[in-house]
Amino acid sequence: MTVLSWFVLNITDSPFKVGLVGFCGMAPNLLLGVFGGYLADKLDRKKLLSVTQILNLLAAMTMTFLLVVGIAEYWHAYVAIIFPGLGWALDMPSRKSLIMDLMGSDGLTNGIAFDSVGMHMSKMVGPAIAGTLIAFVGISSAYVFLCSCIFMGCIFIFKVKQPEKSVAHAKKSYDGGKGKPEGQVNLIFRNLLEGFKYAFSNQVIVAVIVITVFMNLLLFPYMTMVTVVSKVLLEVGPFLMGILMASDGFGALVGSAIIAAQSGMKSHGRVFFYGSILSLISLLLFSISGSYMFSVFTLLFLGCGTAGFGTMQSAIVLLVSDTEYRGRALGTVTIAIGAGPIGALIIGMVSENIGVANALLINAFAGLVIVSLCGWLMPSIRQDMDIKSP
Repeated sequence: MTVLSWFVLNITDSPFKVGLVGFCGMAPNLLLGVFGGYLADKLDRKKLLSVTQILNLLAAMTMTFLLVVGIAEYWHAYVAIIFPGLGWALDMPSRKSLIMDLMGSDGLTNGIAFDSVGMHMSKMVGPAIAGTLIAFVGISSAYVFLCSCIFMGCIFIFKVKQPEKSVAHAKKSYDGGKGKPEGQVNLIFRNLLEGFKYAFSNQVIVAVIVITVFMNLLLFPYMTMVTVVSKVLLEVGPFLMGILMASDGFGALVGSAIIAAQSGMKSHGRVFFYGSILSLISLLLFSISGSYMFSVFTLLFLGCGTAGFGTMQSAIVLLVSDTEYRGRALGTVTIAIGAGPIGALIIGMVSENIGVANALLINAFAGLVIVSLCGWLMPSIRQDMDIKSP
């Protein structure tokens, strides 16, 4: 995201076209998220993760070739980011469900938190490395490094030892789906419909879904706009831009580590809700900042808030869902995350017309009001969780 956003901005000087990078990266969540949840319930989760990572690697290698040869155009960035987006949409429910298989319900919060620690560690280190590489050796070298990281990720996935009960469940689910093609299609859509009905019958999951929609519509589109803020408002180069983009990752890493260290936690919903509020307040402060250092600190606190939001988002759904519906319930959350590409398009267009600072300010204020209302109107999210057995 860091490299491609800078690449597009350098060529086009258009906030809208930079926003399209975020749109293309997140759009698959909106279109395919529910199928990812279905696959998590019906297929071998490790195999699905392996396939999506290999596709990510092939896409990154292709973009690297275009950059090294010197024939890459700005629209290639959109194609290059779609493939990781497809992988995320299809494998996110499987990844979270596999953590449940490995850790059980007692260790789930810690497992999800450690997963977030890994994700936010990369979110912190990745932009900093990307900015440094862009500044000193160029965009193509940054993509070569990216390919090596994805390659290592593929190796690690292959080495995961999947619990036998998870493999057996996948085989049983797969064998139960044999039959004529039209029967298979009907079975898939019936399962998806059941997942939707189940998710929206649970007040806690509904609260998670609604808040997730507005957070992804109004908060997370800021990520692609940090590139624009760095170059246009703060007037810094790619190196300091990378540090700025890494600051929220550092905050999220700290927040995730604190959550991972907790044992016997029952306040999952409150951490989710108040983490969302903290991140929106931080975005509001970031939008009015004219100082580079103040911007770094606001994004650091924003990261702390998103750690609470992101870690508990999956943990809550897994903890309150029945075993046979966990993947599909996570699939509905993935669809809610699909509001992100719409938000990326909107903030890109608004930034083009009234400036990126004003666009971020509007988003932060609207998000703060709406999410606060959600917490007030749906108090179940602020109560202790009714945890289901694995």
